[in-house]
Amino acid sequence: MNLPPSTFIRVPHQKLHAFTSRAAQTVGLPEDKAELLAKLLTDNDLRGVFSHGTRQIATYAILMRDGKLNANPRPWVVRETPVSLVMDGDGGLGYFPTYEGTLRLIEKAKQSGIAVLQTRNHGHFGAAGIYSRLPLRHDLLTYVTSGHQLKLQPGQSHFDAAGGSPMSFSVPTLQEDPIVLDFGAIHDMYATSPHRDELVRLAPGTVFRSIGLGVICQAWGGMLAGIPLDEERAVKKFVGANQGSLVITFRIDLFMAPEQFKREMDEYARRVRTLKPLEGFDQAYLPGGVEAAREREYRERGVPVGPEHQQKLEELANELGIETPW
Repeated sequence: MNLPPSTFIRVPHQKLHAFTSRAAQTVGLPEDKAELLAKLLTDNDLRGVFSHGTRQIATYAILMRDGKLNANPRPWVVRETPVSLVMDGDGGLGYFPTYEGTLRLIEKAKQSGIAVLQTRNHGHFGAAGIYSRLPLRHDLLTYVTSGHQLKLQPGQSHFDAAGGSPMSFSVPTLQEDPIVLDFGAIHDMYATSPHRDELVRLAPGTVFRSIGLGVICQAWGGMLAGIPLDEERAVKKFVGANQGSLVITFRIDLFMAPEQFKREMDEYARRVRTLKPLEGFDQAYLPGGVEAAREREYRERGVPVGPEHQQKLEELANELGIETPW
């Protein structure tokens, strides 16, 4: 889970955006792409998804500077039908083909009812929720996932079969905050998790479901994107271009009137807020409710930037010779 840092400084989101864009441009990313990347990362910070927010530029900038990712990618369409789209990321960050592809996908789904995007040959695409939120205002329901290059060897943990396991689902509403489920199926079970072995003992079914979801991420978002199980069979110009993604979106009106459906989702959200919260929490929300509440607060008061986040951006600023955003 992404929890607000216990100690932090407040930084206006505009300053985080400006710093991220400048850092990206300093290592060669064109201004239009740097601005888009900065917007997407800052939007994640505003929602409290700090793991996939502006702290990520500290990694991305060095990958582009060192030539492990293409700093001037030109995503292109590999294959297209009325209901599908395959986009190549040209060895750059995954944000660019997935963002552009999702916008194009929305138009296809509006015409045909349902449409599927698959992207390939790129690096990290960020939080899956970036792309599941884009179709919301078009009365579309959406699923997003991504897979990456696995390096499975005999004797490794079964957990390693799940890879990074990002996925997101979104559901439009009428007046309430949209439903956006955005998570990593295996994120509480990485090798660094202090409770992983305990979870296996106490809730093996939950663990296996998480691994199973991760396998689907790898199969649909990775192997379907042409990422082979054996890395030596991978064909790529940039070593960091080791990921793919999948986006599926479809119209609500294939099944019922959108307004009726969204009213039902509004009532769902309201009733859930009357439920008793889980232990340690002060409110029951549908997925996306906490993030939406944080965004309203952080836009007004500034993003809480914790010590590790500060350190990453300060180290990058020193490396690139630019000013920090505070």
